[in-house]
Amino acid sequence: MGGFFGIASKKDCMADVFFGTDYHSHLGTSCGGMAAYDKEIGLQRKLHHISNAPFRTKFERIFDEMRGTSVIGCISDTDPQPMLIRSNLGTYAICTIGVVNNAEELIDRYLSFSGGHFDSMTGGRINVNELVAALIDQKSSFREGIRFAQQSIEGTSSILILKEDGAIIAARDRLGRLPVQIGKNEDGYAVSFESFAYQKLGFEDVKELGPGEIVELTPDSMTQLEPPGNKKRICSFLWSYYGYPTSTYEGVNVEAMRYRNGALLAQVDIDSGLAQDIDYVGGVPDSGTPHAIGYSNTAHRPFARAFIKYTPTWARSFMPENQIDRNKIAKMKQIPVHELIRNKKLLFVDDSIVRGTQLRETVEFLYESGAQAVHIRSACPPIMYGCKYLNFSRATSDMELISRRVIFQLEGEEGFNHIDEYADGSTERGKALRKEICDELHFASLEFQSLENIIQAIGLPREELCTYCWDGKE
Repeated sequence: MGGFFGIASKKDCMADVFFGTDYHSHLGTSCGGMAAYDKEIGLQRKLHHISNAPFRTKFERIFDEMRGTSVIGCISDTDPQPMLIRSNLGTYAICTIGVVNNAEELIDRYLSFSGGHFDSMTGGRINVNELVAALIDQKSSFREGIRFAQQSIEGTSSILILKEDGAIIAARDRLGRLPVQIGKNEDGYAVSFESFAYQKLGFEDVKELGPGEIVELTPDSMTQLEPPGNKKRICSFLWSYYGYPTSTYEGVNVEAMRYRNGALLAQVDIDSGLAQDIDYVGGVPDSGTPHAIGYSNTAHRPFARAFIKYTPTWARSFMPENQIDRNKIAKMKQIPVHELIRNKKLLFVDDSIVRGTQLRETVEFLYESGAQAVHIRSACPPIMYGCKYLNFSRATSDMELISRRVIFQLEGEEGFNHIDEYADGSTERGKALRKEICDELHFASLEFQSLENIIQAIGLPREELCTYCWDGKE
C-alpha cells in the first residue's frame, strides 16, 4: 500500500507536510519521500528507505535540506517516490498509490511507439511512477494525460503531482477504490489519503474527491479539472483492516464501523449458541481490538488484553521481506498476561485470516501460556481471491490464501466451483472449511463474518464497495 500528503500554501509548509506524511506510516514501510517547490530554488526532492527506521527519523533533518511553499510527501511499500520528471508538460514531481498489473504491456507499447526508455531497477523492473508519468506525458495537458493513464492501467492509480509553478494536482483513482481528501486553512489547501492528517494541522474538510475526479490546488484556489465518474468501488478492507481508527472514508468512521462489525459477529454466535462459556474476549492487536470490543459489548463477556504487543522497536510485524523473519518478529512482540490466560477460555477477533501463519503462532503461544481454549473469529469473510486492485497483500498466488488452500485439500480444483458455499458457514462445505482450518491451526472454534454483515457494518450501498477478495466480483 502507501499514502500521500501535500500542501499548497502561502508560506513555507515543510514542517506541516513532514508531519502529515508521517501520519501515513501505517500504510507503508519500504520507502519515504518528499518533494518541494520554492520560488527561488525551484523543485527539490529527497528519498529514503524506511524499512529499518521510521519516516520521521529518516527525514528529521529535512528542514535543513529543503524548503518550499508547495510540498508533497509519500510513504510507499513499493517503489521510491516522488520522482522528478522533465517532459513536454514541464518539470514536475509525481507519486502514486495503487498497483499497475499490466506494466510490461504498457512498457512495450510505450517503447514501441515512442522510442523512449526507462531507468531500469534491479531485475529489469522499472519504477511504476515513471511509467505513469510516461503515460501522462503522451497527452498535451495533465488533465488529459491523467485520464489517459488511468484508462490504460489495469489496476488502480491515485496520483499526486507537484508542478514547477507550485500548483498541486490530485487525482483519485478511476473507480475510487482509495480515498483522496481535501482540506483548507487560511494559508492554502491540503490533499491527503487520511483526512485526520491535515485536521491535526488545523485544516478543515472541504471535500472527498469522487472516483476519477481531478483537482488543481494553489494557495488561493481549488479548480476542478475533471468531474467525478458515476461508478465507485471503494475498498471494503479500508474499514476492516488497514484504515487507521481515526479515519473516516465516505462519511464512515473506521473505529465505529469495527464496533458495529464485532457486534454483528457476536449476535451470530448468540443466535447459534456458540462460544457462550468463554471467560474473556480479546482482539488480535491492533486492528482486531475494536472488532473485539464490539463483540464483547454485545455478547456481555468481559473484554481483556491477554497479551500485549511490544511495539517500541517493531511497530509492524510484516516489515521484513522474509516471511520467516516476519513470523519471528510477530512472536517476539507478543508478551503474555498470564493471569488473563492461564486456565481461561478465550475468544479472539482478528481483522482477517490471510495465510494463517502468524495466527497459528499466536494460538500456539496462548496454549503454551496456559489457555484452556482459544476460539477465533474473523472480522471479514474468508479471503478467496488475491487483490488485483491494490498492493496491501504480499500474496503472489491465490493458493497462498489459507481458504483457497484448504478448499483444494478438501476437494481439489472442483472445490473452486463452490466458493460461495465454502464462504457460507451454514453449508456443509462451509462447515468443512472451518473444521479443517480449526484442526490445522488448533482453534477451539472458528467463524468468519458474513459478506452481508460486513456490508451492513460499513453502511454504504453494496454497489459502491469493492468486495473482490471475498466474492471475486468486480
